[in-house]
Amino acid sequence: MVTKIEKYDNCGNVAYIVADEEKVKSLGFSEKETEYLCKTLAKKNYAALNQYDRFCFFVMPDADKSVDEQREKVRMNGCTISDALNAQKCNSVSIVDNTGKDFAYDLAEGIELANYRFDKYLTKKKEVSLTEVKICGDVCEKAIARLNSLVKGVFVARDIINEPLSYMTAKKLAETIEEVGKSCGFKTEILDKMQIESLKMGGLLAVNRGSVEPPTFSILKWEPADAINERPYVLVGKGLVFDTGGYDLKPSSSMDTMKSDKSGGAAVVGTIAALALAKVPVKVYGLVPATENRIGATAYVPEDIITMYDGTTVEIANTDAEGRLILADALSYAKKYNPELVIDMATLTGAAIVAVGDKNTAVLGNSPDDIAKLKECGFNVWERLIELPLWEDFAEQLESPIADMKNCGKRSGGTITAAMFLKHFTDYKWVHLDIAGPAFTEKKDSYRGNGGTSVPTRLLFKFFNKLTKKG
Repeated sequence: MVTKIEKYDNCGNVAYIVADEEKVKSLGFSEKETEYLCKTLAKKNYAALNQYDRFCFFVMPDADKSVDEQREKVRMNGCTISDALNAQKCNSVSIVDNTGKDFAYDLAEGIELANYRFDKYLTKKKEVSLTEVKICGDVCEKAIARLNSLVKGVFVARDIINEPLSYMTAKKLAETIEEVGKSCGFKTEILDKMQIESLKMGGLLAVNRGSVEPPTFSILKWEPADAINERPYVLVGKGLVFDTGGYDLKPSSSMDTMKSDKSGGAAVVGTIAALALAKVPVKVYGLVPATENRIGATAYVPEDIITMYDGTTVEIANTDAEGRLILADALSYAKKYNPELVIDMATLTGAAIVAVGDKNTAVLGNSPDDIAKLKECGFNVWERLIELPLWEDFAEQLESPIADMKNCGKRSGGTITAAMFLKHFTDYKWVHLDIAGPAFTEKKDSYRGNGGTSVPTRLLFKFFNKLTKKG
């Protein structure tokens, strides 16, 4: 938890954020300590002192970098500080920002996010001792409250992603969303298999056919009384609780992280949880279609033809292109809300990793203004977006002689053809985020941790706060 204190009393652990060497010299440390600090900060922009009864940390943002790059480095320094204090079983740290640029929030964010642990299944848990992060001086308490809400939302998303299928079935995901809604303050409605069948959501039902567990379709609603918008923003997230690839079976090595295929759905839940906790005055809905993709006696197979929620017939060219099928039903369903904007997010294509790397998100859509705003927010929080085009000739790969369209095209340009498939089911302003790269890490990545990262929860929280001029 991050809190505010008026003044630091020079006792206890402290993290200083300094603009230059002159600020370091003014802090009152000994001549030798100051000499060491100035020399170290000139090389690494980070230094630490062990004074035996306390630890002192020093962060000097690199003025030669952009402000967004500086803030990201400060957040990464926060992870280093968190690791050091937890290793020494310290329970608190105070942040003193002498730069005048509000870097304290970034450092606190890095510290807090680095504190995340998914240790539910460990018999010997590694204790997180650091429980208090205090920002000193004239800081905005509302900004601190927003930061605490965001951290909570990120942790909600990470917990959902990191749960294995043995626990997090589609039904359990829906139940979890309901519980989060009650604790955070948003409404939920859960559609079961019978309701999904009555709606004729053929994409979700087809993918579910190989599973003994029923699908769910979760509807989340954050509807503040003071909302600045009448028409809702709608977030759609892929809730594949596990993906074997179906009869187009994945290699075993490619299944090792497939519990993360629900990262898009998890990010929807985390974002709306954070918005509700922070009471952000924007009406936002979330749609999370959920199932697993398995092989089995009744599983769908290549060359099957299915009928989607909107009546479109689809020839199955690949059963491992299942995410777009469940998203398409949700995107069609979103039309009933006459949305201001729909943003979908999914670990959709391995091609996105090839195209934009494993730390960035591919963004495509039909609303250039909203894409530009999202890209700016992506740099602000360092969940960067790289835009790919939606050129109509890519849709030619989805043509089928026996159905309205196929569910995938060639391997080349796979991220774009997947988006072109989704585009068919939209008739509103729409943005697609392919988070296949940054959604999950297999080793520690600074404050993003190891496992589910929650991308793009922080980006979307920033986006909605900026709409209210509070970002």
